[in-house]
Amino acid sequence: MTDPVAFAAAIDAIDYSEFRVLPEYIDANGHMNVGYYGVIFDRSLDLPVARLGAGWDMMRRTNKSSFTLESHLTFQREIMEGQPLTFTLQLIDWDAKRYHVFLTMRHGSEGWVAATAELIVMCIDMATRRPTTWPDDVQEKLAALHQVHRERPMPAELGRIIGIRRKAG
Repeated sequence: MTDPVAFAAAIDAIDYSEFRVLPEYIDANGHMNVGYYGVIFDRSLDLPVARLGAGWDMMRRTNKSSFTLESHLTFQREIMEGQPLTFTLQLIDWDAKRYHVFLTMRHGSEGWVAATAELIVMCIDMATRRPTTWPDDVQEKLAALHQVHRERPMPAELGRIIGIRRKAG
């Protein structure tokens, strides 16, 4: 059985020091183009997903993979070329076929929040390309991680609805 506290600490301790804003990510406005946020969040998710056992090793071992069903990004501060990035992950919920995760992108040395990503991810049988259940070992790790993460405060951006805010009146 996976120790929940130790496993959550292993997820929290992932080293993201390789993440920097590359020159090709910069647009005509001089900051990171909106499309690359999704790319970088996806790449950042590879590390914790591998520790969950739901990465490329799972696909080779079980012919199961993960597909993102839905995502929501918020952009809070500009990111410029060369800036270091770090990430945190919070497992919001999960079941036998899906997980709901929230990622926060921060400036790597100054610590301010640059962007957030909220995702729903589903396990897919690659032979049928249909939903299936996570392998037992992945479910055990999801349960352990969720046991710790559900005690954390929910991010303010979680479940945020997009729209133009208008003042009453």
